[in-house]
Amino acid sequence: MRWCLLALLLVDFHYVHARSVPRSALSDEDAEPAADPKILILGGGVAGVIAARTFYEQGITNFVIVEARDELGGRLQSQTIGAPGKELLVEYGANWVQGTQASEGGPENPIWSLVKKHGLNTTSSDWFGSMTTYDENGPADYLDTFDKSTDVYNELTVVAGARVEQQLVDLTARSGYSLIGSKPMTPADKACEYYAFDWEYAQSPLESSWIASSWGNNFTYDPDQGGFGDTNAMSIDQRGFKHFIQAEAADFLQPEQFILNATVTNIAYSSDRVEVTLKDGTVLTADYALCTFSLGVLQNDDVVFQPALPDWKQEAIQSMVMATYTKIFLQFPEDFWFDTQMGLYADPVRGRYPVWQNMNLTGFFPGSGVIFVTVTGEFSQRIEALPDKQVQKEVLEVLQAMFPNATIPEPTTFFFHRWHSDPLFRGSYSNWPPSFFSEHHQNLRATVDERLWFAGEATSQKYFGFLHGAYYEGLDVANNLAQCVQGNGCAFIANVTEVTNAYPYVI
Repeated sequence: MRWCLLALLLVDFHYVHARSVPRSALSDEDAEPAADPKILILGGGVAGVIAARTFYEQGITNFVIVEARDELGGRLQSQTIGAPGKELLVEYGANWVQGTQASEGGPENPIWSLVKKHGLNTTSSDWFGSMTTYDENGPADYLDTFDKSTDVYNELTVVAGARVEQQLVDLTARSGYSLIGSKPMTPADKACEYYAFDWEYAQSPLESSWIASSWGNNFTYDPDQGGFGDTNAMSIDQRGFKHFIQAEAADFLQPEQFILNATVTNIAYSSDRVEVTLKDGTVLTADYALCTFSLGVLQNDDVVFQPALPDWKQEAIQSMVMATYTKIFLQFPEDFWFDTQMGLYADPVRGRYPVWQNMNLTGFFPGSGVIFVTVTGEFSQRIEALPDKQVQKEVLEVLQAMFPNATIPEPTTFFFHRWHSDPLFRGSYSNWPPSFFSEHHQNLRATVDERLWFAGEATSQKYFGFLHGAYYEGLDVANNLAQCVQGNGCAFIANVTEVTNAYPYVI
């Protein structure tokens, strides 16, 4: 009932000045001192909601979340699919809590804490112990190769750690694999490497930082590195995985503290205040803006800044990568596939419909007839450009190759979301390329003119690409901004003016 009320009462302009005026840049002489500083939180995903909660816990209530969609949750998105009588809510956005073990004396994944607090229904995902393997000729047992690929990936992270200790330059993860003697040649080799790497980072080893991908793994999954463990909980809650962050927001958020269906188009800022223009022409004025847009939105200029962001900020934004991770769901009248949780398909073309997950199992959705396959990176972008019927045809061809003795029927449901094309996200989550330096990442987080602040999974150095990265960034950046609002001395996030090489180029 409370969320119905919140959806109706969208905004109270006592908390934020709004007027329909033409877009304009700000001049310092127009600014008025604010006795009660106002904060606009741009984006209602995990980072935005946790930032709002942080302000609330510190006694700051003069904030408004501005969210483009019709609900809070950001990339926590779900869809009800299925034939009549066999409907099922599936997660086409974030789906897992990665790392659910609290190491002795170590932290618990904060997403896991919220999932337990709000009673979400989850099930354990066995990514490595419940696997069946296939190639273009049908069932093919290459589980020994699969197991070895896990060991090789672990070695990749260990050697990357040694490079950090020795202050050696970063390389691509592909270079790292080669330097430890891993050079996949067969389709099975490549599928297993894909599963260990691409399925996590949504990009290939050639496109990814060796060092950053390794610490991203260790800080999340390795308790010895402060990680949360290697067990993973998959949301099967029919309220949607988004329920945990919406329920957390409902604990403190008032109707006047957020606006839904409000797409930001322009942000004008000065050293005194900010003006945020919405798609409908409404202008919101505040003292500070906390931008939690996805990296993809910032990269594609979907929001125009006036004046333009400084060169150091733009370089940082354009130097990271927004990757795409696409889940393709199918429902059939009855199942004909593997009875393990996971299936791996080795196609001659690396990354062509490789990772399959069985939802028809006990503990998941028995009797649902649902299976889904994941593609990533450039292959995701490729299928987004195709009509659904062509993608469905390709997927069914792969299933026929995997199960040559089965008669593959037409699915009763076929569904996937086009994340790369979605103007509110422009991809699924960030990835760190080898040309992206720590100083770039510092600049991605850095404050602009003391008024524009930035937070999200992409601004997390340790947890980029993860939900818990968005959580920690919303928490940390809001704590810093709260000091400004409370007059306790601003802890601005500093920038580096120029990112330079350690040595000059020699020609």
